[in-house]
Amino acid sequence: MTEIQTWYQRLLAPSDQLAEDISRLDGDILILGAGGKMGPALARLARQAILKAGVDKRVIAVSRFSEAGLRDSLQREGIESISADVLDETQLAALPLCRNVLYLAGTKFGTSGNESYTWAMNSYLPGRVAEKYRESRIVAFSTGNVYPLTSVMLGGAAEDLPAEPLGEYAQSCLGRERMFQHFSRQYGTPVLIYRLNYANDVTYGVLLEIAKAVRAERPVDLKMGNVNVVWQGYANEVAIRALHYCAAPPKILNVTGPETLSVRWIAKEFGRLFGKEPVFVNVEEPTALLSNASECMRLMGYPGVTVGEMMRLLAAWLEAGGRTINKETHFQERGGKY
Repeated sequence: MTEIQTWYQRLLAPSDQLAEDISRLDGDILILGAGGKMGPALARLARQAILKAGVDKRVIAVSRFSEAGLRDSLQREGIESISADVLDETQLAALPLCRNVLYLAGTKFGTSGNESYTWAMNSYLPGRVAEKYRESRIVAFSTGNVYPLTSVMLGGAAEDLPAEPLGEYAQSCLGRERMFQHFSRQYGTPVLIYRLNYANDVTYGVLLEIAKAVRAERPVDLKMGNVNVVWQGYANEVAIRALHYCAAPPKILNVTGPETLSVRWIAKEFGRLFGKEPVFVNVEEPTALLSNASECMRLMGYPGVTVGEMMRLLAAWLEAGGRTINKETHFQERGGKY
């Protein structure tokens, strides 16, 4: 396992480009919603990039920190950590102002049956944050779910495709975007809307879900027959570097891998790695939730971690009994019900 962990850590190290961009960035970095799937790795990457660049800059992580030990772990790594429920007005008001804000707060799963909380987190709260941090640069995490399903032949939805969200989760995410856009126009706040799908790590993601199904000889659902995926380390680098591209009115940026990948092909590749024959249910539809990330590639360059390397690492991680997070992406969902 030590060799696999070394491999994993190498793929998480900050790039030279990130260190250079950090060195040119004025002010500290505040991460709101730092306790989720991507937040802790994002905070650590920002801190490591600061050390690599040799600059004096704080990373401040804000979350409810429901995961035991996470806050203390980040503190030990030089990341200032504040436990707060940002939906509470008093706790939000008490947070420090900061030149650079990475906004990750939001909710997805459990939307059905809890729609009011979803809208409060995904649409109401962004407006409050946008008002408080009107003098900051803000990279606001969103999702490719705001796009409609598009033909798998068209290379994914580009940023100029009008939003057409399906279901209350995606609608509330568009609400988040609209709040940041509104207050950017009102106050001149530089903002970047960061539309992500799907980030992958050894602990979670579309690739991991397919790998687990193949390894356990469970059926792989093909009704969403094509996906975009990207290494979480690259997605986190883009989020930090995107602070240099915040604008008023806001810039929209799709963040994902450059390929349109067949779910059937992914499953067969994992089958080859595990020595298993994948089992499939349903058939591929002519449309899928896909994003075109060519603008991201133009600004940030191509991901340094390929799909093949991600898959080989994931297979080795599972075979070695590595820890995973039980948070599914529900990438197969075509009706917008999460």
